[in-house]
Amino acid sequence: MRVISTGPGLGFVLAMLAVPGSASLAQDQSAPDPNIVVNGVQPEPAAMTPGPEIKGVISARNDDKIKVTAADGTSTVIAVNDATRIKAASGLFSSNRAKPDKTALLNGLPVSVKTLQGGGDLVASQIAFRNTDLKTANMIRNATDQRFEQQTAATESLRGRLGDIDKYNIKSTTNVHFDTGRTELSAEDKAQLCNAATTANGTENALLLVVGYTDSVGDDDFNQTLSEKRASRVINYLQQACGWKPYRMLTPTGMAKADPLASNDTDEGKAQNRRVAVNVLVSKSVDGM
Repeated sequence: MRVISTGPGLGFVLAMLAVPGSASLAQDQSAPDPNIVVNGVQPEPAAMTPGPEIKGVISARNDDKIKVTAADGTSTVIAVNDATRIKAASGLFSSNRAKPDKTALLNGLPVSVKTLQGGGDLVASQIAFRNTDLKTANMIRNATDQRFEQQTAATESLRGRLGDIDKYNIKSTTNVHFDTGRTELSAEDKAQLCNAATTANGTENALLLVVGYTDSVGDDDFNQTLSEKRASRVINYLQQACGWKPYRMLTPTGMAKADPLASNDTDEGKAQNRRVAVNVLVSKSVDGM
């Protein structure tokens, strides 16, 4: 298995995924999070005073509590009750949309939370988010490779918000390579992919991020499509032949000729750039637990 060190290129890819935040992107939303511990009895609303407004990404849920992780990495546990208002960007309970409730509070969803405080605890009086972010969080939760043609605004907003998404530790990167204009995997590549999947499967809380690339030959549209096809071919093999579970796969992407490993001025460099990178990631919030 070929392992390379990670650099600015992968950081850019992570910024394009909606995520920033998170192995929680692929977690079961209903599963209790053992990291949330709130002691004491939640105060009655009448005994509470206005608290701080918390902005960040929902990084964990446990019953009627959420953990919100801010851009600087700090996390705050906030209780959610029946009096909490859930507000979408188009307005509170907009008439042309279903009334949002606590089930909309998905891991990976950027939120702004107004709070009440009392007895050292925080309770959400209002939780606001954007509908485009909710759509993206749903896509990520469902581990779908659905493309974002109709979600341009959501995609662009996520590209610029790496600090709002759970940060990852990158455990390893395996590259498989392709002939010019092709998407077929060689027998050696297939063996490398299953070896990578086996190793990653032994890593607690590991997710895979698969990114396709091309060399500089061809126009941008052709290379974008080709890089996506290569990523899809690798994902299919990982899942169908290597037994990697779909829910442990982050949304794949194609990067065309961006982030080359070597110069495209030589045949050897182009051969290195015609690749798919399989990155093993673990959210910093759960790494080592």
